Amino acid sequence: MRLQTAVLLALTLLVGAGVADRALAWPPDLMPADALPLKVALRAEAPAPKAKVSPVTGPAAACCAVLELRQYTLKPGQRDALIDLFDRYFRTGQEAAGLRVVGQFRDLDDPDRFVWLRGFPDMSARATGLAAFYGGPVWQAYREAANATMLDSDNVLLLRPAIAGSGFADVTPVPPPVMPSPAPLPPAPLPPGAPPAGHGMLVATLYYPFPAHDAAAAQDLADAFARDGAPVLVAAGGPVLAAFVTNPEPNNFPRLPVREGEAVFITFQAFADAAAYDRYRAHVGTPWWRGHVLKGAPEVRRLAPTSGSRWQGPF
Repeated sequence: MRLQTAVLLALTLLVGAGVADRALAWPPDLMPADALPLKVALRAEAPAPKAKVSPVTGPAAACCAVLELRQYTLKPGQRDALIDLFDRYFRTGQEAAGLRVVGQFRDLDDPDRFVWLRGFPDMSARATGLAAFYGGPVWQAYREAANATMLDSDNVLLLRPAIAGSGFADVTPVPPPVMPSPAPLPPAPLPPGAPPAGHGMLVATLYYPFPAHDAAAAQDLADAFARDGAPVLVAAGGPVLAAFVTNPEPNNFPRLPVREGEAVFITFQAFADAAAYDRYRAHVGTPWWRGHVLKGAPEVRRLAPTSGSRWQGPF
């Protein structure tokens, strides 16, 4: 039964990744050895199946087995200063340490919230990569400037894909884990005006089951979404890019706290802009999660990628 659920969500994610007008095939990692190609005709005259396409860089593998959703509360008026540091130094500095920065975003509903996503192949790589970056020259050069923008950086969820194949499409090949040397110069002055925006809008929806710490309830919610929710959302114009649940493994880099004792199910959807999201909401109808016991209404984060974000809308 779980394999069927995984196949359903994987196929739905292929639709969300931009192949809604094409026939779909079994994801290679889910195809039984004796299975014939499974085709789901979304239109009567769909062309031949094509490989999964990343909304960021084209054909790619799934990322990541471990994901951090990081939401920072900043001092008033300081978000653009942090974005400038992040886009120019922190993303590439982390990639050089072997980390994967999926994307960094402005929260469209809170001018003092900065949100970003960071991925790892496993928990061991997380510990190694974080130690390399935070002990390396890029962070050492700019940490005081970055920390000066922040009120709180501990709102962090450690996640794993809800089921096989529900992670983000890989964002980019990562360079060898060699930190830049020598240490870079102090940050340049901000250019006039705010840093430019990227393209598209990512919507993260956080569902909190009741009881709040019940990991099994979060997984049940994820399975129900794959079965009942994702097809409805895609049909309404809300492509589903990825789905995650809380990762129960202990935080193996305690220098950076994460939220513990919580169970969360999170979906990520892509839209061209806020107007497209509003049109989707008008067509989606009754929320799919009605009938499930939640701690409260889902949290919705409308996120606009920065110009330096790896994730950009596939539009």
